[in-house]
This record gives sequence, structure tokens and C-alpha cells, in this order.
Amino acid sequence: MKRLLLGVCCVLALLSSCVNQPQKIVLQGLAQGSYYAITYFDELNRNFQHEIDSIFHAVDMSVNLWVDSSVISKVNRNEEVTLDFIFIDNFRIAQKAARLSDGYFDPTISPIVAAWGFSYKSGDSITPQLIDSLKQLVNYQKIRIENGKVVKENPNMKLDFNAIAQGYTSDLIASFLESRGIKNYLVDTGGEIMARGSKPNGQPWIVGIEKPAKNWDSEQVVQTRITLRDKGLVTSGSTRKYVERNGRRYSHCIDPKTGYPVEHNVLSATVMAENSVWADALASICMVMGMEKSLPLIENMDGVEVYYIFVNDQNELETFATEGFQKLIID
Repeated sequence: MKRLLLGVCCVLALLSSCVNQPQKIVLQGLAQGSYYAITYFDELNRNFQHEIDSIFHAVDMSVNLWVDSSVISKVNRNEEVTLDFIFIDNFRIAQKAARLSDGYFDPTISPIVAAWGFSYKSGDSITPQLIDSLKQLVNYQKIRIENGKVVKENPNMKLDFNAIAQGYTSDLIASFLESRGIKNYLVDTGGEIMARGSKPNGQPWIVGIEKPAKNWDSEQVVQTRITLRDKGLVTSGSTRKYVERNGRRYSHCIDPKTGYPVEHNVLSATVMAENSVWADALASICMVMGMEKSLPLIENMDGVEVYYIFVNDQNELETFATEGFQKLIID
């Protein structure tokens, strides 16, 4: 009888250890005009696909310019609309980024982005006169939220949160996972990444940084790989998002101060920050300002690191990483 009880106890112990082993869950698909890939470990082996689909839908209905009935679309048309927390969060973060960068990041740039053809419009015939007129609508200091309403000094001003919306989505999904007790995950929404914890063996997450592409449809090639733990990571680049006009290629990174796409030697900037949305905003700032102007800004911020890929005077690819970022590079 003692041997039987001992055997039963061993079996129960084995079953218990198996049940408590964290299970790897991988969710992949398309959303927000791009891909998403979410990996997490859960002892209860739960699949949160439905809940995550709901998060994507909620973000789309709030800040997606391509959704005609979204909150931001109605705000841009000056219609009566109740501002939800997603819109208010994005507005607040965008204004913070604008103040930090002295307007190199500006959420009111939507009319110029649309004119160049990087938005829901096909683009206009660009002339200096058109750009000068649209620049009058770009000024983050002339728009605010007051008593639950967006107040514009000029009713023709329009908002665009595309530079931070995917990073915000990654953070929103990360917050949901944590609310369900998930402590180890990697959320990737179109390249806007939020990582927490590690793999079950204690190893950190490993993330690849893409080598600048020749064209929008070029095969992805990894430039370098880094370890990532408890941080957001976002790469902003100019080699896949562009328009061609009269045989010339223009970057999607537009300087709000000039109204024209930037023309500097930085091809991509990868920023690591406390969360994905802030990394998203800072990566955009780096791409608009260029390395010379943005590097001192980044170096003065606690917990933020950056990795630039640029073209040197010999037209060769070169990289520069802050000290903290260099320590994360594994190849």
C-alpha cells in the first residue's frame, strides 16, 4: 500500500509540474496596414486572440485616419465626437514629443503629409505656394483639448498620430497581457516592439534591426541583433516609405518646419526607451532632425538609447550607437 501511495504521489507531482510549465503562445496576423507578432508564455495556456483583436479595433476606431468613422477622422472634419482615452493619450504623447523636439515632431502635420501622398490621399501637385499655405495649418501650439473637446485656432487644422499609434498599440497590448498575469512577452506591431521579462530559460529576447532596403519591396536583411528586456524598441527609416515624383524619391519623414521631406544622410534610427510609444516618437524625431541635432537630445534623456544607420561621405553604410545601445549588440 505504501508503494502504491508513493507511486500515486509521484505521478501527481509529475502532472503538477507539467501543468505549471509555461506554455509558449504565438499570435500573428495583419492589422493597421502591417503585420503583428505576439509571443508570450503562460502557465494556463490561454489564447488571447479575441481580446487582442478587440484592442486593434479600438485603436482603429480612435486614431486611424483610414477609418472614416474614427474619432480622429471626425475631429479633423470638425464634427461632434466624444474623445476616448486612446485619442486623449495619443494627443498627450504627441504634444509632449512636439514640445521636447521644439516642433520637429508635430501632430498637426496631417495636411502636408496628405499633400505629399503619404496619407489617405493620393497626393497633390507640390508647389512652393501650396507648401507655404499648408504650413499655416501646422503648429502644435495652436490646438488643445478643453472640456473634452479639441479646440483649434484654425478649423482647417488636422491631426495625424501615425508616428506613434502603432507604438501605442504595442503598449496597450502589453498592458493587457500584464493585467492577465503574463510576465514574459514580446509584442511586435509592425516593427514597434515592447518586451518584458525573458524566455523560460532566463535568456533575454533577441531582436533584429533591419539593414536599410533599396526599395519598399526589397527582401529584409538583418543589420545587427540585440538583446532586449523590459524596454520598447522602434526603428524609423526612410528607405521603405517614400514617394517618387518626376523621377526623384522623397522620404516619408517630413520636416514640419519646412514642409518638405528631409534630406540628410540618416537612413534609419532605432530607439530603445521605457515603452514602445515613446521609442516610436523619439525614432521619428531622430529621423526628422538627423543625427547631429537629435543625438544630444537623446543623450540627455535617462533610459533612452539610439542606433543610427547612415551614409558617410564615401556613400558607404556606417553605424553609430550610444554606449548603452552598444552593450546590447550581440553581432
